[in-house]
Order: sequence, then C-alpha cells, then structure tokens
Amino acid sequence: MRRLLPHWAAELVMFILKQGWAALFGGMILIGILVSARIWQDDWVLARYDALVLYAVGLQALFLWLRLESWREVKVVFLFHLTGTAMEIFKIQAGSWAYPEPGLLKLAGVPLFSGFMYASVGSYMARVIRIFDMRFAPFPPFWASLFLATLIYVNFFAHHFLPDIRLSLFAATVLLYGRTRVWFRGGQGYYWMPLPLAAALSSGFLWLAENIGTHTRTWVYAGQQPWEWVSLGKMGSWYLLLYVSFTTVLVVFRDATQPSPFRPARASAAVPAPEGSARTG
Repeated sequence: MRRLLPHWAAELVMFILKQGWAALFGGMILIGILVSARIWQDDWVLARYDALVLYAVGLQALFLWLRLESWREVKVVFLFHLTGTAMEIFKIQAGSWAYPEPGLLKLAGVPLFSGFMYASVGSYMARVIRIFDMRFAPFPPFWASLFLATLIYVNFFAHHFLPDIRLSLFAATVLLYGRTRVWFRGGQGYYWMPLPLAAALSSGFLWLAENIGTHTRTWVYAGQQPWEWVSLGKMGSWYLLLYVSFTTVLVVFRDATQPSPFRPARASAAVPAPEGSARTG
C-alpha cells in the first residue's frame, strides 16, 4: 500500500482499515440485526430477540477465544451492560421506545441483547484505544470527568421529571475537554483531533446505526412511522452519552490519559476523520 499510494493516501487507508477493525464487534451486531430481520419467520420456535441474545453471547465468546478482545476490555464491556440495561429498563417504562417482538430472554420488557448494543460501543472504544495507541492530553482531572459523566447520565433519567439541562451539558463538554486532543497513531506517525470533534463525528455514525435498528423494527420510538428516519436530535443524545461511555472506558484505561500535552516523536496536525452500535434517547 505504501509503495503504491502517496503518503497521505496510504495513511488514510490505514486509518479506515483500523477503524473498521476496532468496530468489528458493533459491525457484527448490526449484521445480525439486519440478517435476522430479513429471514426471521413468526412461526419459528425460537424468537428473533432470543436468537440475537445467543448470537451476541457466542460472538463475545468467539472474540475472547480468538484473542480479538482481552479480559481487560471485557471489563469495559461488562460495565456497559450494566449502565445500558439500566437505562433501557427506565426508558421502556417511560415510553420513550419499545421492543415490539416477543421473546423469553427479557428483563422488565427489555430483551437482553440490548445490553450488547451498548457493549459494542464499549468494545469499540477499548479496541480503538489499543489499536491506535491513543493518548488523551492534556486531560482534565479525572474527578471532573466522572462528575460530568454522572450529570449526563442522571439527566437521561431526570429530564422526564425535571427541566432538561442538556444545553448546559453540551457547553460543559466543550469547556472541560476543549483543550484535550485525541492523539492516535496512523500508519507511520501520530495525528490528533480535538476530543469534542471526535465525539461529534462518532455520534453521527451511531445515529446511522440507530436508523438500522428502527428501520428493521428491532426497536421503535413512540410515534415514529416505519419509513421515518430517527430525529437528528438523537445525535445530540449520542454525543452526550459518548462522554459517559468515554469515562466508563477510562475507569479501566486510565493510562491512556495524561495531564500535560502529549509530544510524540513524529506528529502531524490532524484533519477531521470519522469514528464510531447502540442507542440512547
């Protein structure tokens, strides 16, 4: 590749390939959703939701067996299962969205495979940090990240009863992380982009994944018609949830952060590059 392409093109191709490799678990979950929606019949003994649970569990076991994920990364996935399933149960009860199909493997109306959709975000983040040898610098005090992530997570519940403070939370992400750069190794050198920009780009990809779920009727939003796209406002929800996800990952990957600026031996100023399945509301 490097012999045939100009340096910038080879680096871009390497970036895209690494991103796809990092998002492998989420991509496989989306493929499972698409294929099952296409082929599943109502009179089959096994419900589609239950089949997706078995598929996701098998996929996670396969990733471990093939060493595509480490046990350190599995810890991140487990944390995402807990936080994601808790949010799903609340949002289902609040009427934000619903899972219309039957299934035995459900908890309070939430099919258990939904936890793997959130876990796919955690899997991507953990893998992308390792694959790109990422560094986040200069990084604010970790207690501040925890505090902001807690506020964002609580607001996803509290806005059903109290005023929605998401506009203030948007501003807080820029104030807290405005100076933080995401440093990542491409093919032969380091590049960077501002952390809020990386979160914004990632939220766009998650919004596309959201539409795959709704168009296959795997889940449905209240009042949404089958042909309608998910509201662009969901990108804002994803943008905020990504900071919760990011902080969750850093509970395990604290060594990827440093309070001082990062100065690699070979670094280049980055151009914006895409990142990024699961959902929020």
